[in-house]
Amino acid sequence: MPYDIVFHVAATLLYASLALHAWRSLARAEAEPWQPREPRYGLPLALLLHGLGLQQDMLAGPALQINWAIAASASLWLGMIIFWLESLREPLDGLKLLLYPTAALSAFVPIIAPITYPVLPASEPWLRAHLLIALASYGLVIIAALQAVLMTLLDRQLQAPSRNIGNNWFDALFARALDAMPPLLIQEKLLFRLISLGFGALTLAVVSGALISATLTGQALPLDLKTIFTLLAWLTFGILLIGRRVWGWRGRVAVRWTLAGAGFLALIYLGGGFALYVALQGNL
Repeated sequence: MPYDIVFHVAATLLYASLALHAWRSLARAEAEPWQPREPRYGLPLALLLHGLGLQQDMLAGPALQINWAIAASASLWLGMIIFWLESLREPLDGLKLLLYPTAALSAFVPIIAPITYPVLPASEPWLRAHLLIALASYGLVIIAALQAVLMTLLDRQLQAPSRNIGNNWFDALFARALDAMPPLLIQEKLLFRLISLGFGALTLAVVSGALISATLTGQALPLDLKTIFTLLAWLTFGILLIGRRVWGWRGRVAVRWTLAGAGFLALIYLGGGFALYVALQGNL
């Protein structure tokens, strides 16, 4: 069995076990605050295994290998690293209920899409740096979008808790999961930190991609749909950060702008195969 599959399977199983532990701990919790006592090094080990699998997928040969599954998996992997680092500063246990299953899926996807495509110029350090920056920006935007969805659900739960709790065990567990989330103020702080980091990474990706495109094709920003949606996403997050600082935007306004920016990047995925393909061709 190839090493990449071994690492991806191990990472998937470890992410899944962490997710199962978190949800079982929540289901067994009573009136006291929910604090899952998971292994201290469980998430770092899963991230290490996931990263080794991606390294084998992408960098084992003389040229960088890529496909949509590997690019998506790498984006989520980088986003999870940011989440892990943030969890060392803030109590984010409730977010693990959603992020652990998402991470397990992201680690498993490359196994079912093993065919990769070489990118011949990728041996150049500047192109690999651009690839890493682009992946980091996508991962941060994905995590920010998930955070925005969680904030929306929590806000609805706080507005009408009795209306959102059903009579079956799943509804009760879902309501308890929302109650286990960090307070909205902490989540909002985390959301804008993710957006700021994602906007910075996206800015570097746009600039470096424009330089690469100008070098390879003589055109810095080709006016195709991929470039337009990328710039729209960049403008959306930029306006949101300005609105936060100047007009004090927060809450539902921040969530809507976050989802809009993530939606523009999603349109790149749907309209152009995958955003990383665009980045590697120098169109981002």
